Amino acid sequence: MSESAALAAAVQAGRWAAAACQVVRSASGLEDGPAALDKADKSPVTVADFAAQALVCRALAEAFPDDPVVGEEDAAALRTTADWQGEKAGFVEQVTHAVNAALAQFKLPTATTAEILDWIDRGGADGAVGENGGRFWTVDPIDGTKGFLRGGQYAVAIALIENGIPTVGVLACPNLPVQSDGHNGDGADGGTGALFSAEKDGGATVRSLEPGSTPTSIHTSATADAAAARLCESVESAHTAHGAAAEIAAKLNLTADPLRLDSQAKYAEVARGGADIYLRLPTRPGYVERIWDHAAGVVVIEAAGGRVTDVDGQPLDFTHGRGLEKNRGVIATNGPLHDAVRAATGAVLNASN
Repeated sequence: MSESAALAAAVQAGRWAAAACQVVRSASGLEDGPAALDKADKSPVTVADFAAQALVCRALAEAFPDDPVVGEEDAAALRTTADWQGEKAGFVEQVTHAVNAALAQFKLPTATTAEILDWIDRGGADGAVGENGGRFWTVDPIDGTKGFLRGGQYAVAIALIENGIPTVGVLACPNLPVQSDGHNGDGADGGTGALFSAEKDGGATVRSLEPGSTPTSIHTSATADAAAARLCESVESAHTAHGAAAEIAAKLNLTADPLRLDSQAKYAEVARGGADIYLRLPTRPGYVERIWDHAAGVVVIEAAGGRVTDVDGQPLDFTHGRGLEKNRGVIATNGPLHDAVRAATGAVLNASN
């Protein structure tokens, strides 16, 4: 299966970023994971988030210098660290080290801190990007930061959006086995460190994160009986309503225990048949999902034969800048189960309102 220039650039970006994440994890030696800061919304951001975004933005800039990038992070906090003391001291130096250690693995020249901060900020494209169509990339350098911190699942998520439609998606998942066994991946053959890639209408694949590895086609399951299906949901209860998900599972007569994973690794598992259903249910009125949390996963699942809508059955609308302003929650399935899952979800959510 040949890859377009856009997909090849995203695959390279995912590999570089994943390498930086692994550098940070292996070098931390901390019981509580790598050093992290709290952002304004109290969510954590780590050395690896910044390093990964820098490398993704560098790779995309080399291949497509005119394409804007909408990323989750920016370098503002890193540019004002001169007065930091204590645990924050050295944070910028750690970011620089992680980037250059990853570049060295690919035999690429090292970068200065100033260059790295500029790469990070290339992901700070204005939130209005996409409102008038056009072409841009969206990046979540570490989707599932809490999973990363605890040594669980996380993903580098990269997607190309053209005229409101995600057309290229890459999910680099350093802790996810290349082959799934349906039990959080533990014990699967094929090694650990999987890279999922897809193009709209072009099929989806998985391969090792190792350079030169061969992609293998993946497809969603053919499960049509909801009682035989497996639900995949977030580990963090703040990310989805676990109670409502349990009610939906009961309506569908699901018997298998849910597969709980951090990050868009859930999209990857549904895409390759490790699970059949992924629910991201609204946790509070007015909450708006972010485009970087879903765009890559949407491409991968749909290219693998599945379906993705919001809980009201509407396609995800990527034409409103950084947020999925016109959508409520997310339902992703293998395809055959989608209508039944959507009906059960609607019944549960409407009953709770």
